[in-house]
Amino acid sequence: MKRDFELVSWARNTNVYEVNVRQYTPEGNFQAFLEHLPRLADMGVDVLWFMPITPISLLNRKGSLGSYYACSSYRKINPEFGAEDDFRQIIKEAHQLGMKVIIDWVANHTGHDHEWTQTHPDYYKLNHEGKFYDAHGWDDVIDLNYANQELRVSMIECMKYWIQKFDIDGFRCDMAMLTPVDFWMQARTELEKIKHVFWLAELDPLDNPDYMQVFDSAYTWKWMHTTKQCKDEGARHIHSMKEVLYQYAQMPLNTMPAWFTSNHDENTWNGTEYEKYAEMTLPLAVFSCTWPGIPLIYSGQELPNIKRLPFFDKDEIEWNDDIQLHAFYKILLTLRKENLAFSSINNDVGLSLLNNSVDHHVLSFKRSNLDNACIVMINFSQYELNHVEIDLGEERGDYVEAFSQENISIKSRYYYANFKGWSFKILTK
Repeated sequence: MKRDFELVSWARNTNVYEVNVRQYTPEGNFQAFLEHLPRLADMGVDVLWFMPITPISLLNRKGSLGSYYACSSYRKINPEFGAEDDFRQIIKEAHQLGMKVIIDWVANHTGHDHEWTQTHPDYYKLNHEGKFYDAHGWDDVIDLNYANQELRVSMIECMKYWIQKFDIDGFRCDMAMLTPVDFWMQARTELEKIKHVFWLAELDPLDNPDYMQVFDSAYTWKWMHTTKQCKDEGARHIHSMKEVLYQYAQMPLNTMPAWFTSNHDENTWNGTEYEKYAEMTLPLAVFSCTWPGIPLIYSGQELPNIKRLPFFDKDEIEWNDDIQLHAFYKILLTLRKENLAFSSINNDVGLSLLNNSVDHHVLSFKRSNLDNACIVMINFSQYELNHVEIDLGEERGDYVEAFSQENISIKSRYYYANFKGWSFKILTK
């Protein structure tokens, strides 16, 4: 596959934190979210992904507040969140703290009373009755028509607006596979002239490989479904998980899978990560942060949030002074930034699967780069496993276990480890 775009350098070992502004605080606005920026920076968050910040259509609105993804304008700020200067302040302070900001871009459809329905009705698809419609059964939105070249130009101009006026650092593109790949090629080519930014696609590259000509990273839905099935079947073995990992390893160079256990859709419609995965949740988080790719973290996972947040109405994450998983994520996210073993972006470079004596339950692998190495061992089962033999090959040296800070000296080919159910170890040097 031909790929003409380079990954922006800061994304090589980054992480992405999804911000649900409406539910993040009682106020549900930018100013209230600002107070969380220092905490998130301390936790190691690199990229803030804001769910759509544009105003929400009133016509055919769902619930009391409507869907973020049914916009009425591509160039305005949702007044529920604040004013333009409030968002500029977030970007300024995030940049000062070393974080980037990307915004959700919904290119396939708009709300029913988007301003284009009045000024450019020809931008939309029409059904046999000559009316706006959506082809996927979402009755609060209507589909745009990408056969119209003027629409494409207008959409690209709207994307440019957020780069030029707000200095955003990239886009998370909603249901990207519903919009023609040649539009995304056209858009990225034009936007590259202004600023080199990061492109995250809500699609699975295994189902939509052509889109990876354009996008830097994409969702791993097949991995999510496979891990859920593994847990539902009693976690008897991880062979199916390994097979899916092999498939993702075939992605083009300079592209990365995005690993996740929760997001706004999963939390609302399919359950919290604890409903879906229970004890498997933290082992999967360790995997997401250490396997080649990009970890996606949803608002409140660090709390942890154990309730579903409604999609169309106001609720809130119940923050308190005891954010139990702050230190857990800080260890993982800091490790990704500080250990050069995670700096390679090629899917198969710097990664070695390590054989072990219980390989139907334990996933063991090594990330390495020059003299830096990280050995990750995850017990994806409920069973206590003792004296598990890990074949390290030629790896030797003095390591530190990331969570316990225990010093471990490895002098032979084999390392022997004990695991409680659903436990993990990370050795770093």
